[in-house]
Amino acid sequence: MINGLIFDIKRFTVHDGPGIRTTVFFKGCPLRCWWCHNPESQDFKSEQSIRRLILSGKKIEKTETTGILMTVDEVMKEVMLDRMFYEESGGGVTFSGGEPLMQGAFLLDLLTECKRQGLHTALDTSGYASREMISKISQFVDLFLYDLKLMDLEDHKKYTGVDNQGILENLIFLFERGKRIIFRFPVIPGITNTQKNIAKIKDLLRSFNDSGSKAWNLEIDLLPYHTIAREKYHRFKKNNLLQNIQGLTKESMIPLKNELESIGVKVKIGG
Repeated sequence: MINGLIFDIKRFTVHDGPGIRTTVFFKGCPLRCWWCHNPESQDFKSEQSIRRLILSGKKIEKTETTGILMTVDEVMKEVMLDRMFYEESGGGVTFSGGEPLMQGAFLLDLLTECKRQGLHTALDTSGYASREMISKISQFVDLFLYDLKLMDLEDHKKYTGVDNQGILENLIFLFERGKRIIFRFPVIPGITNTQKNIAKIKDLLRSFNDSGSKAWNLEIDLLPYHTIAREKYHRFKKNNLLQNIQGLTKESMIPLKNELESIGVKVKIGG
């Protein structure tokens, strides 16, 4: 029996696909994005950290373990608690991370069981995986939440640790097979929100729009950089390369939203 390393399961999420959902967070990721907002998800191992709390004026230190091995049955037991809400809202289950495709065999087993139970499935992914794995899991995924970070290969390698050739090839593979995709663009000051990068993303989106091979409208979520994760970097003793970068407001995304909408793309600010 295959086990998976999971670091969180959140119920009643509404930003990871349609309707009310349960989001299952896989631990482990082959990327090291400078702006990662889940640094505790990066390493494929359980980790301990100390959370400092103040209760009734007293400082309390609590040791927490992040990342536990779970079976498919254990994960599905949590997922199925809210089946009624999925059915009423058009929701389902979303697999996120980390990078779920890093634990491809476990993900495939979970997806297979979800479809056996008649659940809507979404996968939040960087797309960094083998073509074989993408092909295997794609038939069980109803919606891909697919990251578009940096179009330039060298920039992508600098800021994420890996190149993007396979990522873009997997994206085209899914698109040509008519898979439902919502793009996610992390808007990072001075890194991803440059004129050069945005122009190349627009070119890519235009190429999809012009292909005429899709049965759905192009959509992209703009994810403005935020600083919420700074405490996590400190707690897990990880280097925050954007420590001095200020977060972006939703209002600051409006010009970019308008620019992308002008080429026929549906745009949402936030996930």
